[in-house]
Amino acid sequence: MSNPIYALVLAGGSGERFWPLSRRARPKQLLRLVAKQTLLEQTVARLEGLVARERLLILTNVDQEAAVRELLPDLPKENILAEPAKRDTAAAVALGVGWVAVRDHSATMIVLPADHVIDDTAAFQKTLTAAAAAAEETGALVTIGIKPTWACPGFGYIEQGEPVPLRKSKPENGVHWVVRFREKPNADLAEAFLRSGNFRWNAGMFVWSVPSVLSEFNRHTPELASFISQLRAPGNFEKTVRERFTKLPVISFDYAIMEKADRVLVVEASFDWDDVGSWRAVAKYFKSDPEGNAANCEITALDSTNNIVFNSDGPNIALLGVHNLIVVRTPDAVLICHRHQAEKIKNLVGKLPKSLQ
Repeated sequence: MSNPIYALVLAGGSGERFWPLSRRARPKQLLRLVAKQTLLEQTVARLEGLVARERLLILTNVDQEAAVRELLPDLPKENILAEPAKRDTAAAVALGVGWVAVRDHSATMIVLPADHVIDDTAAFQKTLTAAAAAAEETGALVTIGIKPTWACPGFGYIEQGEPVPLRKSKPENGVHWVVRFREKPNADLAEAFLRSGNFRWNAGMFVWSVPSVLSEFNRHTPELASFISQLRAPGNFEKTVRERFTKLPVISFDYAIMEKADRVLVVEASFDWDDVGSWRAVAKYFKSDPEGNAANCEITALDSTNNIVFNSDGPNIALLGVHNLIVVRTPDAVLICHRHQAEKIKNLVGKLPKSLQ
């Protein structure tokens, strides 16, 4: 690799799906859901040996900045940035691109969410190294595609086309041109995607050279390109963030750039991946009894099946004659809901007292 690699970790988020454990100031990536480390700490640890600490930017928001700094005390202070307002992923990536461009305008850059579960670090780094080589050699924007294990209607999909022969990348890395990005499908369309064999889940992981992504910003979103340009002016970075970020368009990076760019590649992930998007998803990491009750703690269950229990601390939780429930206990709140309503927890949060959101 001839260019140094920088990484942008997107660590904002609203903390709604894992209420009451998650809150606005403590969303999913700041929780210890599946291990002793938070998901954010695991994401940073996964990059060790691939990206130097001084080249790692954590982008969070004002509600969560203090908690992120507390979790990552070894990171340089200026490598943790708080967005002054929520502006979706296009503005967030633009801010990250500007931060990297100030330091090295020809760098290779990785963008990662902070809230995924990936156990195979070696395979993860191998995939990202292949993607970085592809980005460097072709000048294309590169996304990481996850081979679907089931017809999930909750993910966006990437339709992959012809394989791309590369000088520096071996065939087993599975580099293909992207035909198009597909929005979250209905169940029937997801089944069709799975059967076709040439669709991958869009995990929101990207790799590119800074000049390539700047070119796409200039072509498709002049307002964000202008913002990046101002960030790069000497001594102007903090002032530009403070004065301009809140006025940027609210639009996703996929829609603003990835779906419109001419040259986009997909590299198939060779690592395990889970976005643990709900209490139902995280339950598979808990101990389970013969009746399908999954819990992170000791429970007593009688005539009860397929329940999910999370207890942040405190006494034993007992279940009697209940089925398919999610029960979450924290020091100041208790959630009880049907497991098939897990996706609607975020709708409940807005109705809670502000102190519990």
